[in-house]
Amino acid sequence: MKKVLTGNFAAAYGATAAKVNVISAYPITPQTTIVEILSEIVADGLLNADFIKVESEHSALAACIGAQAAGARTFTATSAQGLALMHELLHWATRGRLPIVLANVNRAMAPGWSIWADATDSVAQRDTGCMQIYCENNQEVFDSILMSYKIGEHTELLLPTIVNLDAFFLSHTSQIVDLYDQETIDRFLPSYNPEIKLDIENPRAFGGLTSPDYYYEFSYKIQLAHEKAKEIIEEVGKEFYRFFNREYHLSEPYRCDDADMILVDYGTIAGTAKDAVDRMRDKGIHVGVLKIRYLRPFPEEQVIDILKNAKKVGVIDRAISYGHEGPFFTEVKASLYGYRIPIYGFIAGLGGRDVSIVDIESMVDYMQGNKPANHIWIGLKK
Repeated sequence: MKKVLTGNFAAAYGATAAKVNVISAYPITPQTTIVEILSEIVADGLLNADFIKVESEHSALAACIGAQAAGARTFTATSAQGLALMHELLHWATRGRLPIVLANVNRAMAPGWSIWADATDSVAQRDTGCMQIYCENNQEVFDSILMSYKIGEHTELLLPTIVNLDAFFLSHTSQIVDLYDQETIDRFLPSYNPEIKLDIENPRAFGGLTSPDYYYEFSYKIQLAHEKAKEIIEEVGKEFYRFFNREYHLSEPYRCDDADMILVDYGTIAGTAKDAVDRMRDKGIHVGVLKIRYLRPFPEEQVIDILKNAKKVGVIDRAISYGHEGPFFTEVKASLYGYRIPIYGFIAGLGGRDVSIVDIESMVDYMQGNKPANHIWIGLKK
């Protein structure tokens, strides 16, 4: 069934289709309608789930942690300052090996107060151990929620996932989204029943004090899980294609096979960049796009394979690591260490500033006529 949905509704419908057992909710613009629509779905009896209203984002994730540890499939959503307040418990969810799914509406961090798109909020959580997806459109939001449960709950992973969607460009913009038959979704994503969980009939200890004799190995196992996740993500992407005729990967190249220059991007900028590439191709400029879907685990092998033969590479960041450069630029640059490919770091669209086709073309113009630099700011007011 096709429906016209905002990105927030797509996230809520994704959690509903996944038949989550517990939803923990706290409002923050521009995320609020995700949990609002879920409250209505639960109240109307369309989803058999406990809807918990809490006093903060910190409590929202804490409630998910407790419920997930007891064997429930859980969901919550937040944005910007709210995600920052969850920071402590994101570490707890990862180290507790709890496959919670969290929708984050990417919003600029304050001050100055902003409710518009910026990925700095989620990038700041990249070392928490959560897997992270960046969505290009509302269909990808819906699909990514479903796949995140399938991937995160895999017994070799057991990792939480943050599904990111740009504020307003997706959260409040309506697009056509295919909602699949529930019986088919249930075959793709069976109910969650972990082997190890809180159970008064089978008591265990969870999250206790860990000495140096074991903490090191626990950390190593989380790293191994992220490395294994790359394989599982690709397998689930292929399985998703067999069920729903849509294919997803860690990263997705567009017109890169014969490209002299390749732009690397993520989120909604990827869609604009594809249109810009088509226009530049018509002018005889051989340029392609590589969309990064997963920041963690980072698809280093795919990045190398796709970019290693390019003459120049540009990375577009809707985020900034102050005092250094764009964070995705750092990741791509590190992956290409030793390949001696000129690489350009572009900062664009912070705080919801539009990134247009003309802006993308200006980046390619810069790459054609200038030496590489690590933070080239596009669209600054004079």
